[in-house]
Amino acid sequence: MSSALSADAAVTPAALAPHIQHTLIEAGITRDRIVAHAEEAISYGFNAAMVPGTWVSVVADVTRGSGVEVASALDFPTVGVTTSAGKAAEAASLARAGAHQIDIGVQVGWLKSGMYDEFRDDIAGVVKAAGVPIKVMLELPLLTPDEREAAVELSVEAGATFLKNASSGAVEVAVPESIGYLAERAPAGVRVKASGGIKSFPQAASLLAAGAQLLGTSAGVAIVTDQANEQTRSY
Repeated sequence: MSSALSADAAVTPAALAPHIQHTLIEAGITRDRIVAHAEEAISYGFNAAMVPGTWVSVVADVTRGSGVEVASALDFPTVGVTTSAGKAAEAASLARAGAHQIDIGVQVGWLKSGMYDEFRDDIAGVVKAAGVPIKVMLELPLLTPDEREAAVELSVEAGATFLKNASSGAVEVAVPESIGYLAERAPAGVRVKASGGIKSFPQAASLLAAGAQLLGTSAGVAIVTDQANEQTRSY
């Protein structure tokens, strides 16, 4: 798979904006804050506003016609505890509410138990129910080398649009090695999203150069404004 950025390209922080999924997923978010988050995504030209499912319809109203997509996540932050039927039903509900993309947790326990059909069918059920691009959070650090290979293969078979290294920085701070691993194995039509502790412009640029097309981060504004150093750099 081709990288989003050439390793030797001159890259400005602002150029990263179309690759960033501006993320706000936490407890106690108010309506005013979620609206401001959506407006921020529009102002900076981010790829999407990533928000909890309860706020998808509000963000869809705010961003309508702006070119900014609405993304949400399910079976998260506690990954792999939702039933397959529940996950598929929620995915369909999110799509109806206005979500253009959905990140999902995967059943790591099933994978480790050798329940490969169940692991694949869990993802496939969401893909079918939602009808929008599905990004699978593979939790690579929790998997053995053989389990990683199986997770990628089964996710692709299930119809996933994106492979994602981890659900959050609690599992893995995104590094080029993990992103390169996924990019090398993603077939045509399947892309890679990096997630987990992405805080700076140099880190973000290195992940895109490694093969990511999207970056999930709550530090999008700091990254694209390069608050530490506003000079153009090469990565």
